[in-house]
Amino acid sequence: MASVSNVTARIVEEAAKCGVKLVASLPDTWISELIEAFDKDRRFTHVPVNREESAIGLCSGAFFSGTGALALMGASGFMTCVYALTKINYTYQIPLLLLVTLRGGLGDRAKYHVSNGLYLKPLMDSISMPCTIVDSPEKVSVISTAYAHSRVISRPVVVGFTRGVLRGEQ
Repeated sequence: MASVSNVTARIVEEAAKCGVKLVASLPDTWISELIEAFDKDRRFTHVPVNREESAIGLCSGAFFSGTGALALMGASGFMTCVYALTKINYTYQIPLLLLVTLRGGLGDRAKYHVSNGLYLKPLMDSISMPCTIVDSPEKVSVISTAYAHSRVISRPVVVGFTRGVLRGEQ
């Protein structure tokens, strides 16, 4: 079983390896340690935002300045961003890396997140959003692949994290 701190450190290192300099996030208990790690790491400018759409706008604007960015949020927050993603990123071909919690999936103990587990994947499929799942600590390195792929296709790519990985419950 990998510790939360170890997985957090691996995620942060992988983001740095990609050239990410800006991280925009919204709170979620599964990623609280990860948010704190990005906030404290001098290699990153961490911007807590008040709405998920703000993270999309901020990170998309950063692309035009040549700044690598990622948006970090929960599944329900991601689902509120469909208009922003399709209007901004799809229309203007702006790559973006999104790290998203897989709320409502296996291992989520919060009954009120069930709808996230039911609708997240179908929602992503409906807008042809590429997504890869990190369900073991060994798969954290896919972040670099997803970041590069977003640049190749000039569109957003989601990396979804299970509770087990983010909370060290493997």
